[in-house]
Amino acid sequence: MQNRKVCIGVIAGAHGVNGLVRVKSFTADPEDVAAYGPVTDAAGLRRFRIEVTGAARDMLLARIDGVADRNAAEALRGVELHVERDRLPAPDADEFYHADLIGLAARSKDGSEIGAVTALYDYGAGDMIEIRTAGGRVELLPFTKSVVPEVDLEHGFVVIDPPSETYARPEDERPEDERVEAGT
Repeated sequence: MQNRKVCIGVIAGAHGVNGLVRVKSFTADPEDVAAYGPVTDAAGLRRFRIEVTGAARDMLLARIDGVADRNAAEALRGVELHVERDRLPAPDADEFYHADLIGLAARSKDGSEIGAVTALYDYGAGDMIEIRTAGGRVELLPFTKSVVPEVDLEHGFVVIDPPSETYARPEDERPEDERVEAGT
């Protein structure tokens, strides 16, 4: 697997006047945002050492080396915190890092190409997988075992078996006049 950066949190703003920041963690255990050593910004240009000092509401409070006042902390608002994928622990069976799935080919159960995985979202009720079809349409489907029965990281694909009432099949991407002529 190629190594890539994974976003594990984002700085939400300053907390107090002594340089603390509020961090929204995307790790399973929120405090693990500081467990993987130094993190970088999305471009990899800035490096941060984070020490979690507490929590406030749904955010962590953290100290970042070199950030000593509110102005410096506020300047970091919106900075995404990234680590190299290989620094994260291996996921459990049937669990995946979103970063490992993005870019995989999406195939139907019969093996025909549907498109590619472009994103995954967690809206609270369960993950959704975004597929960009070969025709350029974007489909958002539940990331469940019934809709995505197979994930093959080694061979670089996922199998999609969407419910027919929520998914326009690839043949529906044909221009309208071709569908009328074909009787579909």
